[in-house]
Amino acid sequence: MRYKEQTIEGRNAVLEAFRSGKTIDKLYILDGCQDGSINNIKREARRQDTIINFVPKERLDQLSSTGHHQGVIAQAAAYSYSTVDEMLEAAKERGEDPFLILLDNIEDPHNLGAIIRTANLAGAHGVIIPKRRAAGLTAVVARASAGALNYTPVAKVTNLTAVIQELKEKGLWFVCADMGGELMYDLKLTGPIGLVIGNEGEGVSRLVREACDFTASVPMKGNIDSLNASVAAGVLAYEIVRQRMRE
Repeated sequence: MRYKEQTIEGRNAVLEAFRSGKTIDKLYILDGCQDGSINNIKREARRQDTIINFVPKERLDQLSSTGHHQGVIAQAAAYSYSTVDEMLEAAKERGEDPFLILLDNIEDPHNLGAIIRTANLAGAHGVIIPKRRAAGLTAVVARASAGALNYTPVAKVTNLTAVIQELKEKGLWFVCADMGGELMYDLKLTGPIGLVIGNEGEGVSRLVREACDFTASVPMKGNIDSLNASVAAGVLAYEIVRQRMRE
């Protein structure tokens, strides 16, 4: 189901957005505000497991396009999210080993869109992103995916490490991109697999990296020390495709 991406301002409008079932990617509330209608919005947000950002009035004024935000602004997703279980079911229906791409704090929407596009073309069954410190499914992401967002499901989860552990119990194993890892050509990247990509600045976070089974590096011959996250995702995803095709 597709939504028109929008910024929703004002207490009644935001509350109605939650109650109507809209997917809210980000919620901003005036720090320190505790009155009744704001508390109702907080309850709805927590019921739907939406992350609440408490910010100063200056930040709300900056985000506002109407000037009448009443201390609350929500940003609704352009597309609805899938679930990890739905991705696993899709793999089962296609008679394939699950292939998932997990993104650890990819904040650039163009990178997220490009990775979703790669995921689709490489035959991945879905992309998993965290709720915090990550781009959501905005219209920019949709455009950057070149239409792939219509076909490739994206799940948003609270704890990436916990999801990795749960998926391990279901038979998946995990490889993360890391410059200090083994050369990707020396790893066996087949079977039920999750590929973990971190952001350019920090890479994969320590806890997520430690939850993975292997780390893989991409050979580089140039004068700079890292690839763009979406390029790294593409290179590793297609090494997985190559090895699967040779089985």
